[in-house]
Amino acid sequence: MRPIRPLVPVSLVVLALLAPLAHAEDVPVPPTPANTAAKPTPPAPGSTEGGLSGLDAMTATVFQEGQSSFSGLALRFRIRDSRLLENVEFLPTVEYWRNSSSLDVPGTSLEAVRRDATLGADARWMFGGEFYRPYLGAGLGVHFLSNEVTVNGVRNTDSLTKGGLTLLAGAAFGTRSRFGNFIEVKGHFVGGYRQIKLNMGVTWNR
Repeated sequence: MRPIRPLVPVSLVVLALLAPLAHAEDVPVPPTPANTAAKPTPPAPGSTEGGLSGLDAMTATVFQEGQSSFSGLALRFRIRDSRLLENVEFLPTVEYWRNSSSLDVPGTSLEAVRRDATLGADARWMFGGEFYRPYLGAGLGVHFLSNEVTVNGVRNTDSLTKGGLTLLAGAAFGTRSRFGNFIEVKGHFVGGYRQIKLNMGVTWNR
């Protein structure tokens, strides 16, 4: 009678083969990510968090103390950081105007020219609004003034630099569009050269 061989080695081999399969069933399979991520929506004009938010180009009707009205030009940048104050904009500005007048009478010829180049830094508070946004602001300006008078061919010139306070109030239209416009009144309080300007212009919103 043949002896019965032990089945223990065979059982161990079978368990060794089945063990990896049992562990493979316990490992969770990560789901395949669906391509459902929405594309980021580009920011609306004027909604930048910080930095340059727009440009303003304007013409001005200038009323200077002791003179009749005349025209000027200006360009300003709008800088905003909504992480600090969402409704406040800083306005570095360059303004320029030139006014001339002449008088010819028998025996006398007179010509007078006045110029003012201004570097300013204003800040304004934008109030809420859907179709337009009113605003108030204040700042400082440095005026590079020059006067030139020519009498019978003899020219005399004078120039000076003066600083002063500025106040402004106005309304901006189309602030949620790429392009808009605005109208404002701005006062320059410079000793002896006080000015009131009626500014109108177009805006580009970033």
